[in-house]
Amino acid sequence: MGFDLHGKTVGIVGTGKIGAITAQILHGFGCRLLGYDVSQNPDCLALGMEYVALPELFATSDIVSLHCPLMAETYHLIGAEAIEQMKPGMMLINTSRGQLIDTKAVTKGLKSGIIGYLGLDVYEQETDLFFEDLSNQVIQDDVFQRLLTFPNVLITGTPSFFHRGSFEKYRRHHDRQYHRL
Repeated sequence: MGFDLHGKTVGIVGTGKIGAITAQILHGFGCRLLGYDVSQNPDCLALGMEYVALPELFATSDIVSLHCPLMAETYHLIGAEAIEQMKPGMMLINTSRGQLIDTKAVTKGLKSGIIGYLGLDVYEQETDLFFEDLSNQVIQDDVFQRLLTFPNVLITGTPSFFHRGSFEKYRRHHDRQYHRL
């Protein structure tokens, strides 16, 4: 069963373009906004976002939404230690990079009830799963298969690359990189 977003505290990790747009949408629902980023986004501050340290964001947020890049510092940002700091029954959303979360730790968080809801359109091992039709095949990834058994988990393969505009932008970028060599 779902819940009303109004009055919920949402922690947004990564407040660049996508994180800021997410903040605008959630502000429209009447959510309290917490943010974490290396720099504060003036657009988010204008919405009333309060920037806090990650432990406070995890402990206070009803929903945590990830919008940060994958770097050495963010690899498995959501692991056992972070999950232990989270509010019981919280919702975790990752639409950024699959490797921001340690999937095995998140599975334990789901089983314990700390993570009450999980929404993903990215996954650590997504290249073997999300970019081709596997409808008639047995998926060999046991961790992914376990996630699919939870009634409070929603997984969708990211559609962000699969449209003409995105592909053309990608191709132009790589063409420029090639011609610089």
